[in-house]
Amino acid sequence: MKNLFYSVAVIFFSLQISVAQSFKFSADDINIDYEKFVLSNGLTLLVHEDHKAPIVAVNVWYHVGSKNEKPGKSGFAHLFEHLMFNGSENYNKDYFLALERIGGTDLNGTTNNDRTNYFQNVPVAALDQVLFLESDRMGHLLGAIDQERLDEQRGVVQNEKRQGENQPYGIQYDLLVKSLFPKGHPYSWTVIGEMEDLNAASLEDVQDWFKAYYGPANTVLSIAGDIKPQEVYQKVVKYFGDIPSGPTITRQEVNIPVRGGDTYQVYEDRVPETRILFAWTTPQNGTREDLHFDLVAAILSSGKNSRLYKKLVYEDQIASSVNAFQYSAELCSVFIAIANVKPGADVEEVQSKLLFEINNLIEHGPTQAELDRVRASYFATFIKGLERIGGFGGVSDILASNETYHGDASYYKDQLKYIEDATIEDIQAVAQKWLTKGKHILICNPFPNYSVEKSVVDRSKLPEVGTPKSAKFPILQRAELSNGLNIILAERKGVSTIVMNMMVNAGYKTDILSKAGTASLAMNLLDEGTKKMTSLEINEKLQLLGANLSASSDLDISYVSLNTL
Repeated sequence: MKNLFYSVAVIFFSLQISVAQSFKFSADDINIDYEKFVLSNGLTLLVHEDHKAPIVAVNVWYHVGSKNEKPGKSGFAHLFEHLMFNGSENYNKDYFLALERIGGTDLNGTTNNDRTNYFQNVPVAALDQVLFLESDRMGHLLGAIDQERLDEQRGVVQNEKRQGENQPYGIQYDLLVKSLFPKGHPYSWTVIGEMEDLNAASLEDVQDWFKAYYGPANTVLSIAGDIKPQEVYQKVVKYFGDIPSGPTITRQEVNIPVRGGDTYQVYEDRVPETRILFAWTTPQNGTREDLHFDLVAAILSSGKNSRLYKKLVYEDQIASSVNAFQYSAELCSVFIAIANVKPGADVEEVQSKLLFEINNLIEHGPTQAELDRVRASYFATFIKGLERIGGFGGVSDILASNETYHGDASYYKDQLKYIEDATIEDIQAVAQKWLTKGKHILICNPFPNYSVEKSVVDRSKLPEVGTPKSAKFPILQRAELSNGLNIILAERKGVSTIVMNMMVNAGYKTDILSKAGTASLAMNLLDEGTKKMTSLEINEKLQLLGANLSASSDLDISYVSLNTL
């Protein structure tokens, strides 16, 4: 079994070495075909055809989030999202159950600072039913909301808030936004809101919010899957065309607070390790500098060869984890760097070295190898998302987000071009410009260890679900290598991705009793180094390919999986 595991590693890593040198990316080669329609009531419809499977993704984006709330009414956008799932005037039942009953998957609703969205994947035969449900809660909701329902969902949201705050480091973002943004700034409160504001929400507030923001003119409906654009357009006109447009919403202006210097905050929580967090205000979503900060974040913390991981976790072993990311938003983005201090390590040393690595990038910029690696990973993540029609990062999500935020569903091309054209000088310049203007330092320490004693639609009924379509699966091709390894190939045209899975008929039931865990250990060591490559070199090869490698064991089988372009 050991020799077989070694052979598997050699096969995978040899593949990467052979193609890594020639792997190139171009924004011009990436295109999502879609058709755009605007109904007479202002509803924007985006339709993408994808006939791989008889399913359809329906993604509804309302351009309203917590930034639209008024002082004293925080959390209302998220509370309203919950109310949207509890039934409408003509289907006054739980929407989750309705969608699950017709085969809905990947279904949910989410709220952030700038938008609220509702999405689901369903069999294409159930599209009419989903459009009925979505249009009914857009145009016929208020009559189904009473005081009892409002109180019920208020309690659900407040419990969600308590659960979030009771998680390790659960209050860090509440503290962060109140420190980064001045009082009254639309981002100076969290999406989930304050308890007292949630308690104050009234039925009149619900009605006013719905009438102000949930009209078709403030909505993007993105549909992707086994459908035809004109047919979908006719269905959308049928279900949504009679809904009044709603008032025109004025976009808020970009508002990036000017920071005069560093601010510092320390608090204690029930956490296992000290966490150090640095945060800077940065340019708004979709700008060239915003995209460049995605690359800055990846250079600092994406993969084992990233600067923060390599120095603090791998070499010095003073941090248990590191992370850096750009939280992009319409009015102002935030760049965040985090390090969790390894137990026994010196907090000041970790903070000093975290800041040193960031300043080193500011002063000297990245290397070309670093930039090439993170650029490859960015493109790989985007391209792999095109394999999915729904969910976060899927085609319908990409189109809806770009149309909502930028008024152009194909704006993703501009963003990819920003990534493709980024130079060493660009990355250094954006870091120098924004990461020297003053940051907020937030440190969470564990509590001390104490010891204690113990319309044209007939809305009286749901439309009938059509005849389900049969899925078409590719023909399996089989071969056997000279060493007896059986190969099965399932070829599918479309997105240029390859998924390889190897199954070995040996799991942890084959472990010797005195050496339990051998199988799992062997699989976990696959990417930790070979005779020819270190763990860091393996990780770099994977990133250059835009590849993900994983291995695991269960009782009977061991698995090795590679996902690449």
